[in-house]
Amino acid sequence: MTPADVVRHELTPDLTLAELYPLLCRVLDGTDRDRVVVATSGSSGTPKRVELSGSALRASGDATAEVLGGHGRWVLALPTHHVAGLQVVARSVLAGTEPVTLPDGMRFRTDFLSAAVRAAGSHGHRVYASLVPTQLHRLVTDFGSGGRRALNAIDTVLLGGAPADPALLERAREHTRVVTTYGMSETCGGCVYDGTPLPGVRARIEDGRILLGGPVLAERYVDRPELTAERFLTDGSGRWFVTDDRGTLVDGRLQILGRIDDVIITGGHKVEPRDVETALAALPEIDEAVVVGLPDPEWGQVVAALLTPTSAGDLSTRPTLGELRQALSPTLPPHAAPKQIVWSDRVPLLPSGKPDRAAVRDQLTDG
Repeated sequence: MTPADVVRHELTPDLTLAELYPLLCRVLDGTDRDRVVVATSGSSGTPKRVELSGSALRASGDATAEVLGGHGRWVLALPTHHVAGLQVVARSVLAGTEPVTLPDGMRFRTDFLSAAVRAAGSHGHRVYASLVPTQLHRLVTDFGSGGRRALNAIDTVLLGGAPADPALLERAREHTRVVTTYGMSETCGGCVYDGTPLPGVRARIEDGRILLGGPVLAERYVDRPELTAERFLTDGSGRWFVTDDRGTLVDGRLQILGRIDDVIITGGHKVEPRDVETALAALPEIDEAVVVGLPDPEWGQVVAALLTPTSAGDLSTRPTLGELRQALSPTLPPHAAPKQIVWSDRVPLLPSGKPDRAAVRDQLTDG
């Protein structure tokens, strides 16, 4: 098949499930003539358009079913023009089922998800859901709208899009199986589950950077041949995608350390934002934390944090910067503790559900 024979279908926010499902039936028919083009989340800048073949989507979906213990009925709680939501529909096509949508379209509420889970399990299927940490957090902390009951009725939650707080995972796993996933649009979404590559997927580390290989890789970036050549490499061991993430690989298990460009260098010290976010989220007064570096004439960068409180109480009851730094002293060295904080009612998110770090940086700069 020549490139001229390929039909590319751009996924847009206005594409309905009734339109997408039959489209994916054609994409997954085994000919690879029809392909989808999905935009990256834009978390690292301008979104890129990624071309995914049916064979790559099928390889991802079949491997997922193998790891989860079989196909099932999926709850669709993510936008389908991004890869995580797209994969929910693709896995449903492969399973011969239809995904259950939230009653109010793509708006996420715990009572809506609870109703969708009940519908998904009404015919005896395994029930699966793909969520981001913010959604899982709302389910775990929901005491009145059935969030926890919904988790109890889900066989497995695939959790991706952003790092998950260990305390959140522990609480959620009291109710259901939660599998953390790592991947991106260029790998048909999550391709490493709980640190282990899916069947057929390979991982390696070069100069601290994660490379991923296997049948799940995208074809290319649309209209960006130079970037395609830079990021999709072929050597004697096969084809690889060069990620923007740092990690380690020990006994076949991949640990993601963070994005290469997220490392904060303050006063000559390297600080991992993920480590600071985990320490902050462990404090009883803090619900969510997003940490970024801000330019500083003395330190080069300073560690700054956007925080949401565990309760909407009086602002005067929230810890001051000094109190937070003191509370963090047993777990973080002084250079890693935030030098600037802003309290907010919510963490700004990208359409994919990932924290919008550019918006967070703006809030901290303005705050």
